[in-house]
Parts: sequence; C-alpha cells; structure tokens
Amino acid sequence: SYGEYVFDWAWAEAYEKNGLDYYPKWLCGIPFSPIEGQRIGIMHSNPKLVYKYITEQLNSHCAEQAWSGWHVNFCDIAQATHLYDTGAMRRTSVQFQWFNNNFKDFDDFLKTFNARKRKAVKKERAKITEQNISIEWLKGEQITTATMQLFCEFYQRTYLKRSGHLGYLNSEFFSLLHALMADKLLIMLAKKDLHVIAATLSLIGDNTLYGRYWGASEEIDSLHFELCYYQGIDYAIKHNIQCFNAGAQGEHKIARGFQPISTYSAHHIVHPDFNNAIADYLERECQHIDIYKQQCSTLLPFKNE
Repeated sequence: SYGEYVFDWAWAEAYEKNGLDYYPKWLCGIPFSPIEGQRIGIMHSNPKLVYKYITEQLNSHCAEQAWSGWHVNFCDIAQATHLYDTGAMRRTSVQFQWFNNNFKDFDDFLKTFNARKRKAVKKERAKITEQNISIEWLKGEQITTATMQLFCEFYQRTYLKRSGHLGYLNSEFFSLLHALMADKLLIMLAKKDLHVIAATLSLIGDNTLYGRYWGASEEIDSLHFELCYYQGIDYAIKHNIQCFNAGAQGEHKIARGFQPISTYSAHHIVHPDFNNAIADYLERECQHIDIYKQQCSTLLPFKNE
C-alpha cells in the first residue's frame, strides 16, 4: 500500500490480527501520484450498466482469486458516483489546490488576501531575495540530461532524509520521463552564488500544473514555500493555467491561497464482516472529512467580501 496516498494500513492490520491475508488486493490507480482523473475508460450509451457489470466482475474475480477486495483511487467525481451507485464503499479525502481567477500577476493574486496574510506572504518571498537566491525555470529542450540527473539527486536526498531510503522512483525512471515527455516537464532551480541548492519537478497538464517532487541541499528559511508554491503560482498565472495541484496534504498551503477540495476513491472488501465494518468506519470518516474541509475553508487568507 506504499505510494498510494489512500491509506488502508489499518485495514491490513485488522486482517492480520484476525489471521487473514489482506494482500494481494486489486488496485486501479496511478502509482505514487495522488492526482484525480478518469480511471476507467467507458464509451457506452448506458454507462450505468457498464459500471454495474464491471463491479460485478471485480467482486466475483476477487473472490475467486482470494484477493481481499478491489480499490479505485482518486477517480473523478463522475466515476466515483457511478461506482458508489453499484454498492462500492465511498471514501473521501482533502487536497489543497490553487485556482487562477484571471490574475494579471502574483501581486494581483495577493490583492485577494486580507492585509495580515498578504504581508506574511510578501515577507516570506522577500527572504529569498534578501539571501541572493535566484530561481530559474526550465522546460522542454531547456532540460538537459545533466539537469535531470541533478534533480534526481535532490529527489533521492529528500527521501533519504525523510524516510531512510532513496525514494520509490529511480534514475532510470527520470531519464525515461525526460526522453518521452520533456515538453510536459517543468524544472525549477534555486541558485545561490551560481550553485544549484534546490529543485522542483512539475508536470504540465492541459489546464493544470502538477507539482510533484522537490529536494534541497541545505535548509534555507522559506525556500520550500517559494520554490514549491509561489513559483508554481507565478508560472500558472504567466501561462494562463487554471489550476495548480501542488501534491497531497499540507495544511500550510491554506494560508498561501490553496483551497481545500474533495478527492474520491471507491472500495469493495470481499469478506462480508470486514466490508460492513469498514463501510461503517468510512461513513463516519466521511463526516469528519466534511467537517475538516469546512474548518480549512475558514482559514483561507482571502478577504471577506
């Protein structure tokens, strides 16, 4: 279950305590990417019938193979609703995303903040300038093999410090990413005294900028916020991108103008007792998530209009 961002370790532990195997399980999702999207491709005049057929087949196949169940992570709301209508369990979570309201520039965006929050953001950004740190954006052909390798080293450094391993993705993955879709990649480099001290990797979608990974060689006050959030907002405004998804979790994004949005996943557990127990848990969890989302909204920095 590592790298899924829909956490079911407690379910696995409950299985283990009862002498049952939670793994293997059937999973539909994008590895290491908590990004919402269409997970099942359907072209049919009556999609409800297709979803009903799919879930019936999944239920049957999981039971036959002795898999604990099936899971569809980070599906869009339309697919989630269809899956829930077939009897799948509903699970929600909260992410924080930035939305472009036709802003002219970053200062125009800050005009939507109340005075205290606006001052705090300006102070954070000023710290970067005061330390003579410059930021460079690289896209497409501007990204060299050496730059990609340098970013990989930053990525590995972050995971090694945080988790004690080099991360889920290896250098071959980043090389392949560079070779196949460089035109969709955005690397931002932070430089001090001409030396690169930090980097981020983002992917450019049709109308969304996806911030994915970052790493730094030294601890510098406010650099993470500048490189991972403010620069992404700057880029989105300049290129008329409507949404900036800077990754999962991170309540510190709220004060910087990232709004709470709901994400969805669908689940089915073969064992009837566990399915009922987990369904009860998820119903209560969804209620808490709704309250949490509302509380997060009250912390947004925007002016009351």
